[in-house]
Amino acid sequence: MPDVLDSNLIRGVVLILMILAFLGIWAWAWSRNRDRTFREASLLPLEEDDGRVPEADSKEEEDKE
Repeated sequence: MPDVLDSNLIRGVVLILMILAFLGIWAWAWSRNRDRTFREASLLPLEEDDGRVPEADSKEEEDKE
């Protein structure tokens, strides 16, 4: 009786599972539900100590000069 689970079959199944996992993570990351979370995370480097994010306003820039 031939081996049903030879190494090439296992490699192929693992490859397909990895591709499906990659596509699942890609779809999750690019879904519209994640948009707000990613926008908030992109502003974290600009956050002040009190937790607020300064607005990029031309009026404030003129006052500083």
